[in-house]
Amino acid sequence: MSTAEMVIDDVVSARRNSVADILHRTAKRFPTKTALVGADRTFDYRELDAAADTIAAALHHRGVERGDRIAILSRNNWQFVVLSYATARLGIILVPINFMLKAEEVAYIFDHSEITGLVTEEGLLPVAEQALTTYGRPLAVKTVIGTTQSAEWENFSGWFDEEGRAPEVLVGEDEPIRIMYTSGTESRPKGALLSNRALIAEYTSCIVDGGMSSDDIDLHTLPLYHCAQLDCFLGPDVYLGATSIILPGPDPDAVLSAIETHKVTKFFAPPTVWISLLRSPNFDHTDLSSLHKGYYGASAMPIEVLREIRERLPEVRLWNLYGQTELAPVATILGPEDQQDHPGSAGRPVLNVETAILDDDNVALPVGEVGEVAHRSPQATLGYWRDPEKTAEAFRGGWFHSGDLGYFDPDGRLTIVDRKKDMIKTGGENVASREVEEAIYLHPDVAEVAVFALPHPKWVESVCAVVVPKPGADLDEDAVLAHCAARLAGFKVPKHLVVADSLPKNPSGKVLKRDLRTTFADLAQRER
Repeated sequence: MSTAEMVIDDVVSARRNSVADILHRTAKRFPTKTALVGADRTFDYRELDAAADTIAAALHHRGVERGDRIAILSRNNWQFVVLSYATARLGIILVPINFMLKAEEVAYIFDHSEITGLVTEEGLLPVAEQALTTYGRPLAVKTVIGTTQSAEWENFSGWFDEEGRAPEVLVGEDEPIRIMYTSGTESRPKGALLSNRALIAEYTSCIVDGGMSSDDIDLHTLPLYHCAQLDCFLGPDVYLGATSIILPGPDPDAVLSAIETHKVTKFFAPPTVWISLLRSPNFDHTDLSSLHKGYYGASAMPIEVLREIRERLPEVRLWNLYGQTELAPVATILGPEDQQDHPGSAGRPVLNVETAILDDDNVALPVGEVGEVAHRSPQATLGYWRDPEKTAEAFRGGWFHSGDLGYFDPDGRLTIVDRKKDMIKTGGENVASREVEEAIYLHPDVAEVAVFALPHPKWVESVCAVVVPKPGADLDEDAVLAHCAARLAGFKVPKHLVVADSLPKNPSGKVLKRDLRTTFADLAQRER
């Protein structure tokens, strides 16, 4: 190697800036500060950094190399966090998998991402093994978080007993370190490639526009396999040197107890989880005085629920986060100063995102006109793994196309009207499902509602609503329809209204309207 080449390498090394470097730098700044509190182990930042090094060494000694894909199938735990930094340290691409998927769906992700290793928690081992039965490639790593007696699987905890160090790997800013699979609203989920540059730009946007600081004590209950929890909150927490409390899921009573026990100052949840907290009988008997920052996203917060949060948690400042996996994922934020006067708005584009409203010809629309929401940002995905056609479609014209419909107000705030696929076209008229949901939420006996389109022999599509009553309420269908008729144009009033005990949701708390469409697909025909 020539002297000039050595100098270039030295300059590149000195300018390094990866997700793994973030943890290392924070450990130097706050070595003894509590970084991570799990169910059975607590780490300060020096210990967390060392743990990532140890797991990186274990992966290296098993032959996993830069660019290989390692899947993790697990609920929230400290091992998930350590693995995410260990893989980033070596330039290994982590593939987090939704633990609610069936074995066949998991097998598709194994095959599509061509994994070379798998880490799974003990309780999900049967699903993992079934998914592997059709996977034809050898695995360098098969590891269980927990215990297993199978000779085919290692225990993750055993990796901490090994000696040796991983090689120093200089991972470039535009190298992918994550494949995040979208929720699969189409026939198959797509794998969004996220790079160091995308994630760090997104962390910066969240910190600046989300009012985050190193003093935060953050409670993580939504699944870490989803980038909302992993990259809007955990990543920024590590960047800043904040403290993270990990729970396996968003059980409302466990959440309330953790806030009181750990003096949590910051909490993120989708509207469905916030609603479950407000409805818990323990809510009014729990000390929530430490909580000062509340975040919501995944779907729009009903205005009535926002009002209730303000009344019952008056010291909590709220932020609404909007975006998608492909933006790593935050694109816009509505801050506390706008919550009361602009409820339902998605806010303004964050620090590192430019947002436009485009028509079908990719031309920017003026203020107030509805079109497709599109973005330009270093936060954007590098593209879809093994899918150049969908990558080209998403990035046509030099913008990332979100698939959402929205408009800007004169002050630059974005309002999302609907997903393109959720816009209901009934009798030649467009109906935004969200508008109907907001009207139904005003009914005093309604806890949750989902509105969606059903095929109809006369109207082509009809408006259908599935509503969940508040505990103890005797919800009358005719009364709800009359309530809608008093507030909505006739064509917007649901043609079908079903009272149900619950709505189907993914682990992020997002209502699965595709499941509702399937369940009630023939409702119009049955009622004809």
